[in-house]
Amino acid sequence: MKLPIIRHLQKHHSKEMLQNTADVLESFTEHRSVKEAEMDVVGELLTNLYGAMEVHELMERENLTQIEAANAFAQKVLGAIDR
Repeated sequence: MKLPIIRHLQKHHSKEMLQNTADVLESFTEHRSVKEAEMDVVGELLTNLYGAMEVHELMERENLTQIEAANAFAQKVLGAIDR
C-alpha cells in the first residue's frame, strides 16, 4: 500500500473506473498460467485500487476532503495492523 499512489488513483479516476480495473485484475489472477511474481504485482495494484475506492467512499460518506479521507484511511489501516 502506497498512500501517494492511492491519492493519485483516487484523484484521477472515478470509483466505477477503479472497480472495473480491479475486476479485470482479479479475473487475470484466476488464470492458471499466472506466475507467483505476477500475483505479487497484481496484489499490490489491487491493494492500491481498493485503497483509492475507500478514500472515495470516505469523502462521500463522511464529507471529508481528499487529504482528510486519505489520512483517515491510512490511520484505519495502521490501526488494523497494530491489532
